[in-house]
Amino acid sequence: MTVDPKTTVFLPRTDFPMKAGLPALEPRLLERWKTIGLFDRLREAGEGRDPFILHDGPPYANGHLHIGHALNKILKDIIVRTQQMQGKNAEYIPGWDCHGLPIEWKIEEKYRAAGLDKDEVDIVDFREECRVFARGWIDIQREEFKRLGVTGDWDHPYTTMTNRAESVIVAELGKFLLDGSLYKGAKPVLWSVVEKTALAEAEVEYHDHTSITIWVKFPVVTASVPELEGAKVVIWTTTPWTMPGNRAIAFGAGFDYALVEVETASASGLATVGERLVVLADLVEQVAKDAGCTFRVVARIKGEALAGTVCHHPLKHHPEANGGYDFAVPLLAGEFVTTDTGTGFVHIAPGHGEDDWHLGKANGIVIPDTVQADGTYYPHVAIFAGQSVLAQGKNGKYYSPVAKGVIAAMTECGTLLAHGKIEHSYPHSWRSKAPLIFRNTPQWFISMETNGLRSKALAAIAETRFIPAQGRNRIGAMIENRPDWCVSRQRAWGVPIAVFVEKKSGEPLRDPEVVRRIVEAFAAEGSDAWFTSPPSRFLGNERDADAYEQVFDILDVWFDSGCTHAFVLEGDEWPRQSSPASLYLEGSDQHRGWFHSSLLESCGTRGRAPYEAVLTHGFVLDEAGRKMSKSLGNVVAPQEVVDAQGADILRLWVAGSDSSDDLRIGPEILKTQVDIYRRLRNTLRYLLGALDGFAVSERLPLAELPELERSVLHRLSELDQSLRAACDGFTFHGWFAELHTFCAIDLSAFYFDIRKDALYCDRPDSLRRRAARTVFDILLDTLCKWLAPFLCFTAEEAWLARHPSETGSVHLEQFPTLPADWRDESLAVRWAKIRDVRRVVTGALEVERAAKRIGSSLQANPILTVSEEVRDLLAGLDLAEIFITSGVELAVGSPVEGAFALSDVPGISVHPRVAEGVKCARCWKVLPEVGDAAHDGVCHRCADAMDVAATAGGE
Repeated sequence: MTVDPKTTVFLPRTDFPMKAGLPALEPRLLERWKTIGLFDRLREAGEGRDPFILHDGPPYANGHLHIGHALNKILKDIIVRTQQMQGKNAEYIPGWDCHGLPIEWKIEEKYRAAGLDKDEVDIVDFREECRVFARGWIDIQREEFKRLGVTGDWDHPYTTMTNRAESVIVAELGKFLLDGSLYKGAKPVLWSVVEKTALAEAEVEYHDHTSITIWVKFPVVTASVPELEGAKVVIWTTTPWTMPGNRAIAFGAGFDYALVEVETASASGLATVGERLVVLADLVEQVAKDAGCTFRVVARIKGEALAGTVCHHPLKHHPEANGGYDFAVPLLAGEFVTTDTGTGFVHIAPGHGEDDWHLGKANGIVIPDTVQADGTYYPHVAIFAGQSVLAQGKNGKYYSPVAKGVIAAMTECGTLLAHGKIEHSYPHSWRSKAPLIFRNTPQWFISMETNGLRSKALAAIAETRFIPAQGRNRIGAMIENRPDWCVSRQRAWGVPIAVFVEKKSGEPLRDPEVVRRIVEAFAAEGSDAWFTSPPSRFLGNERDADAYEQVFDILDVWFDSGCTHAFVLEGDEWPRQSSPASLYLEGSDQHRGWFHSSLLESCGTRGRAPYEAVLTHGFVLDEAGRKMSKSLGNVVAPQEVVDAQGADILRLWVAGSDSSDDLRIGPEILKTQVDIYRRLRNTLRYLLGALDGFAVSERLPLAELPELERSVLHRLSELDQSLRAACDGFTFHGWFAELHTFCAIDLSAFYFDIRKDALYCDRPDSLRRRAARTVFDILLDTLCKWLAPFLCFTAEEAWLARHPSETGSVHLEQFPTLPADWRDESLAVRWAKIRDVRRVVTGALEVERAAKRIGSSLQANPILTVSEEVRDLLAGLDLAEIFITSGVELAVGSPVEGAFALSDVPGISVHPRVAEGVKCARCWKVLPEVGDAAHDGVCHRCADAMDVAATAGGE
């Protein structure tokens, strides 16, 4: 019976599909992991190992995940998985931030849409609505995170709204209360008139805003030097609405000022010829231009000489002032005064600015209250009582409606010099998108100095590892310059500032027993107990409840999240967690957010940071580098990517991106990820197919492996070293690019290409074929484990294709420990040179193929002319196999003129000669021997392989 040679070729066979079908595969694997209890088994496997604790920064539970969430959680998952597979016990506890304005704002929106007033609802009922809202979104986000392949204790996450969490938060606040750090004070804070609450720095974003600008003349009533008699000091401001709050003027003590006289004035201007004004000497020309007049410099005055000068308020003589502005306005030296814009003088409204407040306090100036919580002036504010400082126009843009009134009033008083407009960067609420104001309000603060909080935080920063390193400088500068921490909010949803204030002294009650009772009540019933219990429950029988005022302000949500280390890393709810955490990981904006508040909270209560290392990633932009927005139509929703292409494509994007900088994503970038994924998948598929029927008995020891196989193992050991460095640095994109090159070039285009002939056509017991399959087995095992943290679904699919099991998983494995004797630097150098020679031959054959003189490279038997050095390099190698030709003739000498050569590989030339003989029907090599073997139409090697196959079949 004649045997068809083609049927005896050992072609790869595998059920691992070429097309991944990730959207269908991934949910099945998620269900499998749930069925086999993968998370619990990981914990069992990690028992006794050193812990690695990545503490989760809690996202808000108030909407579907966006692409930034996907980046953050996938990166965390990659890090946790790599640490687990390096032999650590890396338990990930996901969490959610549930209090604060984002959720309260959503409930208020529902009330506004129904025409209801939230303030008329019982506060406990309102808080319960917020709680239910948060729970609903936690359930949605939990499933969306799980769909991304993020492994964690999803059945037992942490939230800031559990009874235990709220009791710990109030206990942490109690520590600041008891040590004297917590105090009540009136101070200007960034205030949202739309949301009627103070905002933290982390809740503020900056956008362009158009403001009205005014130049105002303050008449001098007491002159420090004779030249100032009868003069007017000119200020410039972009906030006309703050003028009712003016109480002083700041100047630069080291600056030169000029007394000028108005020489000419335009008919439409507000300057008066002959009046004398004081401005910064360097800005005389600019002020004259702004005011539409000309000046004559009368005198120069040193800034320090202005001390002691007193003006009166520009609205003092307004007919409706009624004494409301009848007070002195002194000139005070201020270090914050600049010379680049304005007039060199800064109007000081101590209730509306940080610098203003400090300067006022330092000089004993009373801080006035002028603007109410809703952005309207108090009734006692002369001329402007009840008017709004901020409103939204019909075009949706915000403006200051009172600005026109201020301009009109000052024009009537003759104290306005000019007015205009300016577009500048201005603070806005990141929720309502409305501009903010600085407003003096009674608030609760944690002192940065009373117990050395600033110095403790700076010392902790110095001891913390930051990735990237510049993060240390960024957060350090913030801590160095930050004011006291304002921890109070005028809201309803959150942990209350559970403090009593003695009515007689105005001082907070600092009683450990009262704090203990509050903490116990919160632990039993949650923070609603503060609103439902009589004060006597907390004050005890020994105190008169009528003598104390109960505080109902709500804690800043950043204080809540800053306490997560206290109720997640400490205590017995998650016994495998410990403090400090190995790593905190969030976006770079969290230097002023969660990293910042966690640092201050922990340093204030424990004297150290809650983390050993801090890693930051950038923001996600579209392909053009623009911020994503619905209006631009450039939003990439992770759910849509997962549904269309699979979560592993998103995970590949994260792994292959430099997350220390801003990242980009879009259709073309995702298409590139799909191409990369396909090459990685094809590598796994080829290995699986080539290992069909592989038995342990086939394996060869290192000493018996050919050089080619040993060079591959050397490259694996290099990649292993790179991977471990990447894991240590929590930065993977460089290694992932290296791995992709290894699969696409080193393996597919080189090693697989060369060994394909041996795999398909050698007899099963040939050393060459056994060597290749030995290394293929190592490659598949290693690649599956290496890819597991990154492409968690695909690695599992490939692993199970190789190791079918009802309960097994690649995620229960560890990274392989590669033998040290795989490293062979001299061998690597040798094979790098061999590959250069191969490039020359391949290049010559490509020219022949393009000219259609040959089809396959197996139709060639080139003559290779080389130097003696190259001849020695190639000695002992099967060059036809390496070059994938039917033969090679090696000649020693100088490169042949007219032969193919490459300039970067000197001393080698190739004459691409056509092979002589007949094409083997089995291996397709063109050889003279074909036809004289036992099997017709095949070469000697193939005939031998067919005989072995026939014998094996007969057995």
